[in-house]
Amino acid sequence: MTFSPELEARLAKLLASYPAGQERSALVPMLLYAQDEVGRITPELVAEVARRLRLQPAQVEEVASYYSMLRQRAAGKHHIQICTNISCLLMGGGELFEHACRCLGIGNKEVTADGKFSIEEVECLGACSWAPALQVNYDYHHGVTPEKFDQLLEVLRQAE
Repeated sequence: MTFSPELEARLAKLLASYPAGQERSALVPMLLYAQDEVGRITPELVAEVARRLRLQPAQVEEVASYYSMLRQRAAGKHHIQICTNISCLLMGGGELFEHACRCLGIGNKEVTADGKFSIEEVECLGACSWAPALQVNYDYHHGVTPEKFDQLLEVLRQAE
């Protein structure tokens, strides 16, 4: 499997930041970077990462299947994660998630037919003080109400 020159440079820099013999520590960030380019964790991606880190594919698969941010299925161009952990839940995170699902016409871990949006209910985004929180790809949004979600959705649609 080949990656873009940009990703190759990023992976080389990542691996160089670990001491000799500790390259395995780069596994999770390497999978995240590759997932961003490929769209999901594929068997080919697992094999390539295993080769680069001198691991068995099963060792990479164990990690890839453990972390919820590593996806086996492709996400939409705009992957929306809504926190429904206790702080966000108490501040309307559950209602926000239901509203977002209705607006997009999809359920948890589903992708819109046009591939532009996916949604996922997550346990924590680390933003309890600003609940309810959501994340679109790597951009955080705090204190999100259904009305603010509608505005955000409109901005994302116009950016197409």
